[in-house]
Amino acid sequence: MSRRVCVIGGGSSGLTSIKSCLEEGLEPTCFESSDDIGGLWRFKENPEADRASIYHSVIINTSKEMMCFSDFPIPAHFPNYMHNSLIMDYFRMYAEHFQLTKHIRFQIRVLQVKPRPDFSRSGQWDVETENKKGEKEKHIFDAVMICIGHHCHPNLPLHDFPGIDTFKGQYFHSRDYKTAEEWRGKRVVVIGIGNSGGDIAVELSRVTKQVFLSTRRGAWILNRVGRDGVPIDFQFSRRVLKMVQSVLPFGLVCRLGENKVNQRFNHSLYSLQPKHRLFSQHPTVNDELPNRILSGTVQVKSNIRRIQGSSIEFDDGTVEDNIDLVVFATGYNFSFPFLPSSMLPVSGNKANLYKYMFPPGLERPTLAVIGLVQPLGAIMPISEMQARWATRVFKGTSLLFYQTLAHLFNFPVSLSLSLSCSHKHTIQVEYIDYMDQIAYQVGVRPSLLGLLLRDPGVWLCVLLGPCAPYQYRLRGPGQWDGARQAILTTWDRMAGALKTRPLDIPEPKQSSLPLTLTMGAAALALGYYWNIHNHPSLLKALDPTTWQDKIKPYLPGLW
Repeated sequence: MSRRVCVIGGGSSGLTSIKSCLEEGLEPTCFESSDDIGGLWRFKENPEADRASIYHSVIINTSKEMMCFSDFPIPAHFPNYMHNSLIMDYFRMYAEHFQLTKHIRFQIRVLQVKPRPDFSRSGQWDVETENKKGEKEKHIFDAVMICIGHHCHPNLPLHDFPGIDTFKGQYFHSRDYKTAEEWRGKRVVVIGIGNSGGDIAVELSRVTKQVFLSTRRGAWILNRVGRDGVPIDFQFSRRVLKMVQSVLPFGLVCRLGENKVNQRFNHSLYSLQPKHRLFSQHPTVNDELPNRILSGTVQVKSNIRRIQGSSIEFDDGTVEDNIDLVVFATGYNFSFPFLPSSMLPVSGNKANLYKYMFPPGLERPTLAVIGLVQPLGAIMPISEMQARWATRVFKGTSLLFYQTLAHLFNFPVSLSLSLSCSHKHTIQVEYIDYMDQIAYQVGVRPSLLGLLLRDPGVWLCVLLGPCAPYQYRLRGPGQWDGARQAILTTWDRMAGALKTRPLDIPEPKQSSLPLTLTMGAAALALGYYWNIHNHPSLLKALDPTTWQDKIKPYLPGLW
């Protein structure tokens, strides 16, 4: 008999988890508390309790080629940065193509998930659910995949804002914001300069009298549109960036990146200069914020010191009167209310999970959390990769490293070092590093050396091109025959959404010299990177500290 898997949540992580179960011959049953798929990306005018909610105008910050599932490219005619309604269309296409919806039970809420009495032997779970009529049902599953995301419980830190109880206007979390029109002619303060805070401040500034954007730390602002008008995530190779970061000093890499970002606008001049370096935290993606600051419709302010009536005093001593609305774009907290509190405790928005997926204390690895990460980029490919690994672990074809250690040496393995120390960025991961780590466990990490020898064209795309998820279907379990062609046509699909008017202008001829130089530089970089990671003896000869000391006096501030 096939092993039965409980999938909790029918959003993007839940859909790809269902598909991964089917690929591995498992029998998934997905419980979705609402009446439709989509999770976070399904817009609803009235937010539902304990469910993610977005505003009407939300457009994803990652281009379509970087956010799609690895064996189902988004159609070429879809825009590169998609509105939430188009993301929903894509999810429906995905669910229909792989026949996922028939495995979903809608309007079913999971009340309790607990190990069975014989868990140490069977690894099974008791799951209790409730339908919309209040009728409860008990089930037995061989494994559980938790796919509820991390945007369910708004973080509303009112205790950090003295006098909020005296505020005469209205305040709410960004989760409850839908449209700007009802605030026409008002004076508004938005707290927080993450992606939601920046978007809401810009949108409100079109109709309000004035918007004040309050930030404690500042932020680096990236644009969706890169050089020559292509999506910014087509502009650089994350694999090359990873190699550069492994060789050059962190301060130097940050300085180079910050200089590039400041070419668009000077962050210090615009009062946005953050306290952290560019690659220390994820930046904010916003195309219009600098224009709104330049036109005065958005003013950047420091953190709020106190609130009194309709007046707000900021840390720099300035006071703004007659404030009508305060929007808290202050993030979210996550929890697992259906699990025993001792099984996966959450404290300070931290959970002890191996690779952000597996609770290390379980005797049997039959519980996995999918999608509880915050990458610089889209969550969909990461959730898919996690689901591919988890289902192979459930099936027994992939082992967990920490369990192997515990079995061999009979000692508990502490995983606390893998967690971020920042309360706000406890689930932040670097996209390519994390994807490669999980892909290695699955057996699908692309071999750069192998590609160079067998298929130089694809090698060049994987190394220097945008890090599209198709590269994780080139080989190994779940290999997709269309992966190679999808990689080679990535730029075509990007351009296909832009070429909506025929032009009689001939395409300029491209010189082969830049390509030759680029390939040569890439080969040298790859060879150097491979050597220092596979031949530690070379590290001594190539130790950068030997030349850092010599050039430090000439490049102050880089270390």
